[in-house]
Amino acid sequence: MFCHLRPVRRLCLEKISPHWFLYSRSLSGAEAVNALRPFYFAVHPDFFGQHPREREVNENSLKRLSVYLENLQKPGFKSLKPTQLTFYVRETDQNSSDGQEPFSTSGFRAVEFTLHTRDLLSTVLDILNSCSLSTEHLQSLNTHVHSQPLRQARRPPDRPIKWDKSYYSFTGFRDPDEDLEQVSRVETTLISWLDHNEKSAVKKLKNSLPLRRELDRLKDELSHQLQLSDIRWQRSWGIAHRCSQLHSLGRLAQQNLEALKTAKGCTLIFTDRSGMSAMGHVMLGTMDVHHHWTKLFERLPSYFDLQRKLMLLEDQISYLLGGIQVVYIEELQPVLTVEEYYSLLDVFYNRLLKNRIPFHPRSLRGLQMILNSDRYAPSLHELGHFNIPALCDPASLQWFILTKAQQARENMKRKEEDLMRLFCKYNNLNHFTTVCLNLRRAS
Repeated sequence: MFCHLRPVRRLCLEKISPHWFLYSRSLSGAEAVNALRPFYFAVHPDFFGQHPREREVNENSLKRLSVYLENLQKPGFKSLKPTQLTFYVRETDQNSSDGQEPFSTSGFRAVEFTLHTRDLLSTVLDILNSCSLSTEHLQSLNTHVHSQPLRQARRPPDRPIKWDKSYYSFTGFRDPDEDLEQVSRVETTLISWLDHNEKSAVKKLKNSLPLRRELDRLKDELSHQLQLSDIRWQRSWGIAHRCSQLHSLGRLAQQNLEALKTAKGCTLIFTDRSGMSAMGHVMLGTMDVHHHWTKLFERLPSYFDLQRKLMLLEDQISYLLGGIQVVYIEELQPVLTVEEYYSLLDVFYNRLLKNRIPFHPRSLRGLQMILNSDRYAPSLHELGHFNIPALCDPASLQWFILTKAQQARENMKRKEEDLMRLFCKYNNLNHFTTVCLNLRRAS
């Protein structure tokens, strides 16, 4: 069934290809790029600044063409899947006389073609002929050209074989149509994706507004009832999921309000496990039942005691390291419970006691450090704080801190200046907004 396909393809190539093409050498990658200069000049996206849709099509097609040319140059490749490309071709001196496709009033026309070639030279010819561009400049790249002038190579007719889906299922070959669909889906740009999903997003936002208002109401009521500082979520759960969690907490408050009052002044976080975080926030595991939550609230006084011991341990470490402040930055460190963080501090403190580091008292005041369990060497963050491993060698730690102290102060000063500029900009923006609102009301 398939044995006659290759001879037929070879006979067609011999009939339609010029003599110099059949005996020419293969092109290098640089020569192929040079040969395609007229094509790049005709389709380059920079010339379509006033036509964003056509510019986007050319950009995507050039990316796919680049991948196709790169694969052709890889050693040992067997064959490439057919690649269908669409370009908007500008009117140039080379193609203005060809009238295969009329140019639009904007000065360009759409060209579609499918590449299924095995070498760079035939690929270059196929592209140029598809866009009605001259191939005469290719003669200088051929080492076996005869004395007769180069003839325009005619593009082979596109007659792709359309196999039934069962053919690909039986043989295991990949369906080129499915591949093209996947490529088009992958190459969707952010702007096109936003345009495509804009109406759906607006509709979903409008439909979710009642649920969002319900979430704000539940959050405000529970915060006021339990006198909480804030209610947060560690993960980006949906609005309905968050409302369900607040309803569950509200039912627990109705059943055992006295136990929940121990969280007064705390920040409550819905997360994966229950306990108290290193920052002192009350963590409610979303997979736990009310019984576990009740036990957690009852144990909060003991957690507060451990938190006070933790702060004392931080002060003792600071004293041994010349006054450097030990901080826990929630955004830059892994989520730890108060027990885990206390254990980490205790290990580091005991190592410092065994190997006294001779820092001058208060010589490092104003500097900050965070303690890590997943690092092996100290480092200086761009924001100015030190990243110190709990198992760091004390001698190397002393040398690192002393040599980097000045840079750390400079980084912290730069951070404060950036924050001040941001604060001023924000205040100016608020002032400008207030003035505009007042002028609008006055008019």
